[in-house]
Amino acid sequence: MSNAKTSRRRFVQLAGGLALTLRHGLLPAQTGTGAAHPPERPDRAAAMIEDAALRIEWDANLHSRISRKQGRDWVPMSAWGPSEYLLDADDGRGDALRGDARHKDAPHLTDFAIHHQEQTGVEDAHGQGTRLTLSGKSGDGIEKIVQVTLYERHPGMALVRVAYRNTAARIFSFRSWTNGDTRVLASGTRAPQFWCYSGATYEDRRDWVQPVAPGFAQDNFLGMEASDYGGGTPIVDVWRRDGGLAVGHVETTPQRVSLPVQGQRGEVRVAVCGRERRYLKSGERFDTPETFVAVHDGDYFAVLNRYRLLMSERGMSPAVPPAQAYDAIWCAWGYERSCTTELIEGTLPKVKELGLEWAVIDDGWQAMIGDWNPHRAKYPNGDADVRSLVASIRAGGLKPRLWYSPLSAAPGSDLLHDHADMLLLDKEGAVQKISWWNSFYLCPAYQPTVQYTQSLIKKFIGEWGFAGLKIDGQHLNGVAACYNPAHRHADPKESSEKLQEFFAAIYETAMQVNPEAVIELCPCGTSYSFFNFKSFNQAPASDPESSWQVRHKGKTLKALMGPSAAFAGDHVELSDGHDDFASTVGIGGIISTKFTWPRDPKPKDSFLLTPEKERLWRKWIALYNDRQLPRGTYRGDLYDIGFDKPETHVVEKSGRLYYAFYAHNFSGHVSLRGLAAGQYRVRDYFNDRQMGEVAATRNSLQVAFDRFLMLEAIPA
Repeated sequence: MSNAKTSRRRFVQLAGGLALTLRHGLLPAQTGTGAAHPPERPDRAAAMIEDAALRIEWDANLHSRISRKQGRDWVPMSAWGPSEYLLDADDGRGDALRGDARHKDAPHLTDFAIHHQEQTGVEDAHGQGTRLTLSGKSGDGIEKIVQVTLYERHPGMALVRVAYRNTAARIFSFRSWTNGDTRVLASGTRAPQFWCYSGATYEDRRDWVQPVAPGFAQDNFLGMEASDYGGGTPIVDVWRRDGGLAVGHVETTPQRVSLPVQGQRGEVRVAVCGRERRYLKSGERFDTPETFVAVHDGDYFAVLNRYRLLMSERGMSPAVPPAQAYDAIWCAWGYERSCTTELIEGTLPKVKELGLEWAVIDDGWQAMIGDWNPHRAKYPNGDADVRSLVASIRAGGLKPRLWYSPLSAAPGSDLLHDHADMLLLDKEGAVQKISWWNSFYLCPAYQPTVQYTQSLIKKFIGEWGFAGLKIDGQHLNGVAACYNPAHRHADPKESSEKLQEFFAAIYETAMQVNPEAVIELCPCGTSYSFFNFKSFNQAPASDPESSWQVRHKGKTLKALMGPSAAFAGDHVELSDGHDDFASTVGIGGIISTKFTWPRDPKPKDSFLLTPEKERLWRKWIALYNDRQLPRGTYRGDLYDIGFDKPETHVVEKSGRLYYAFYAHNFSGHVSLRGLAAGQYRVRDYFNDRQMGEVAATRNSLQVAFDRFLMLEAIPA
């Protein structure tokens, strides 16, 4: 959905207390906010650090601006302004922390008069770099220390540490901190001037990539956005036609921060904000989480890819998919919860005939959410019937996968009756509800919960013989703080901070039983939490609501997981027209379908594979199996998903380049970027027709198509 439609009142609620005094401001006011930017004094900079791509300057009050190298020139990406500051807990107006909120003659506390700077060389897990440390003091005696580090291995990305020390005799209180408050300036007037990527989770399952116009406002809170929706990837990126700017944090555990994006006339504001009341006694110091600011060419793919590489150096490498993670998927969810073993076994011959490799047993096999035993009406002999179904799947030449939703237990389940101690409880001792399953959260940081879950994984993969798991649920990106006294948490936030350790326990247990197991994580339409990527090896488009979501989710996950990530387009029946395999195949995604056959017992919402559908399904599955594009390298750097028209994606594999163009309809020239030296024959491989020859120096083709065009560039 377009978030520009969100009402101002609703947005204020979403912003959750961030300074909103100014009638048109999401973030605290900065001097000069608006379309008219005052001319900058050439001598304003009092300190500076730069690398081959990024320059950051500070003035005498520790206000900063950011520039990006473009050719031989430095092009400003932002206006001057206070990028790191605190908000006063006692300032009822909610304005930026200003001494004149109560004393008109006091200095602005967003101003910290610089009194020290030092530049040193560093060498650590990220390689060699340069570090600039700046110190300044406000009129009220608050000292700010800013430490910015640039690494040779990561050009264009600055890591930022900020600390505040109370040098006054009184106690100082504040209710929020902000890093990287940046006004990204427009570089032209043609709409849209900006696009953005936001890594937060939302209950309405909105697009992760959206155009930004004046009035656009999105808070991107990474705590719990709703009872069972929260977490995400701690990055927002805003880009214009000539490049972009991103902010985020680089901590290795989730942080309760917001990364707001606000469209204004001629600019977009971004920041990293933490909202929690704190008190600093005289002499005490507060350190914010380590954040970053980055600039880049092209769209957001570049900065997400850079973030993945940097975080890998901090021990956060995504899991490596086994070969069978790339095999095409059939899922029994087409039959929904009324699915039976007879329906599954009746469909398997057609699944194999079409060239699919996986058979996924979805929701409905279990006795109840939380009681992960076979449903007695469907599996009267219990475990023996499940093992028999697994044997039938394998006998049909297919690989079995099982649906499972951890951390959830339904009221009335035996698990809750016998192990109520596992529940995640809030401050009042109330349960935390998982709305979709009508269930309650279990605490991932409670060891009995972990051990119980590990025993299930051993049963599913070891005893029952499943070759993979489909781990599902919108509640899996984040959890609320846990106050259950039985858990004896050192801090209630342990529940959210240790969620990634819970998933690591699942993944490590599965790998011990079967090192080739495919562990799929599907957070049900929401953004993914980067902190879980090391603990699953296949990611679906996660209940996409459009083909656009399939494609931009694919681009996002290929950046965050790696260019050969095992990304699945999810059930093709969820795409535009319920048949858009092109949006999965063209981005290097794994195809998936939930068709029913030879009959569909549901009177409505049938997914029956008709003869007409079968011809199309058979064609796409054959094309997918022949080319196996997910095993290639997704070239997300070649085209801008927002500004380049038609929308274009490229996969490079075995010396060939595969171009996928998307538009409602298009007629005109397209350029084939990324070609190496030499001639290429170009073929429309969906329609099996030759399109001519191109080379890197003459890479334009005249084309016309509706919906999609799939081209294969073959070295001549």
